[in-house]
Amino acid sequence: MGVYMKRDVVEDVAIIGGLVGVQFFYAGNSVLLAYLMSLGLSPFTIVIFFTLATFIVIFPFAVYFERSQWPKKLTLKLMIQLVLISFGGITLFQSLFLKGIKLTSPAIATAMPNLAPGLIFIIAWTCRLEKVDLSCLYSKVKIAGTFICVLGALTMSIMQSTVSPKDGKMIAKPTDDVVFDKDKIIGCIYLMAAVIVLSSNVVLQAATLRDFPAPMSLCAITSLIGVIITAMFQLVQVYELIWDWPLVGVRDLIGCSLLGGGVAGACLSFNGWAMKKRGPVLVSMFSPIGTVITVVLSFMTLGDTISLGSLAGMFLMFTGLYFVLWAKGKEIHSDIGHGLENEFDP
Repeated sequence: MGVYMKRDVVEDVAIIGGLVGVQFFYAGNSVLLAYLMSLGLSPFTIVIFFTLATFIVIFPFAVYFERSQWPKKLTLKLMIQLVLISFGGITLFQSLFLKGIKLTSPAIATAMPNLAPGLIFIIAWTCRLEKVDLSCLYSKVKIAGTFICVLGALTMSIMQSTVSPKDGKMIAKPTDDVVFDKDKIIGCIYLMAAVIVLSSNVVLQAATLRDFPAPMSLCAITSLIGVIITAMFQLVQVYELIWDWPLVGVRDLIGCSLLGGGVAGACLSFNGWAMKKRGPVLVSMFSPIGTVITVVLSFMTLGDTISLGSLAGMFLMFTGLYFVLWAKGKEIHSDIGHGLENEFDP
């Protein structure tokens, strides 16, 4: 009994520490992407090169470590799941998100994805991937923690976006038409649709890992399929593949792609393993930490200020995250929580 308890503690520490580390890597990867786009690279070029690099870097490791876990038969259900994950997570999400940013602002685009933990919780609950018993204290704490985490993340994002010295100069005087700005309304719809697609995609990955319990292989295969679908999507839209890297050399582009794609692939693979162990809700709860990292890095490197409202949002977010972690930990070691965890554990 003591051995199992010790193993669970080590596993919990590895999962929590790894998920926090993933957010640091995502923040660094975002800086790299922003730098490349500032040099004139089109989003299509970045998606194709980085996603293809993810497949090239991750696939050999997947073959070596997970070959024995591949299903013996490729069923129609599994093929549909792989295509949906690739289309939703790579092509559709990024298209909707980029259109949303173009019509709204980076501040709104940063705040919107923080709704994902709440949506993922609802979708996972509906699909029976997250065990919820409304008569159980742990389930009530889990629901409350999710709500507090989402509220804190949104508060931090919105409050922080109002104190940036660069953005402050760009705020126009309010007019009568601002409230009914058609482009911003459409942009928010695009962003909301992107978050719904992302949330559904995370839950679908968790469900797919039951039939295909190989996170690295799932990441590699969906990356390759995503490259093909994205290229086809580009052909349908503009009838040609537009490659655009005016200020970046081919060697630099390949190097950055391998670096960014490899890091993204490792992060996605670890997220998949964490989902396999603890389910999609726990993994999604760590996503807003990326916003905290961005705020802190901006404060340290760019001289941006941190408002009191942002600090309050951070406090709420980490409080909600602690509630969820506490409830999930209690579920694992109680008779009530055996349903979900046993389904995800090998």
